Amino acid sequence: MNAVTPPQQPSPAPATTPAHTTQGERGTHNHDHNQDHEAGYRGPATLEFGGEERSVEVELRGTFQPVDGRYHWYGRVIGAPELVALLGGKRTATLVRTPQGEARGELSDPDPWDRYRVTGTSTPPFRVPGPNDPPPVA
Repeated sequence: MNAVTPPQQPSPAPATTPAHTTQGERGTHNHDHNQDHEAGYRGPATLEFGGEERSVEVELRGTFQPVDGRYHWYGRVIGAPELVALLGGKRTATLVRTPQGEARGELSDPDPWDRYRVTGTSTPPFRVPGPNDPPPVA
């Protein structure tokens, strides 16, 4: 007589993503996927472009891109309609300065709410936590 086996219930998902271990030619590599977060900054900034300097609020974040081996940072200038009047919606090179640092980037297309997009590559104008920094508090 063939007995019917009851379906097994899936085990609950772990509370946190476990570290992923891979074996490669350089040995074992542990990678904690919980640390795959974007660094960022929201607050006051100064933009310099075309001989002009403007105080603005920005929301920035970034991430390391292994494909090209560079850090890419990006975000928006929050509520600065005077930039649209000054730049006419055109792209322009800029220096972004925050209390945490400064970096060259580009202002590009404003969205319907007059928030210019700002992008840059390499060292961002904000502090990026290092591997020995404590994790961010949620």
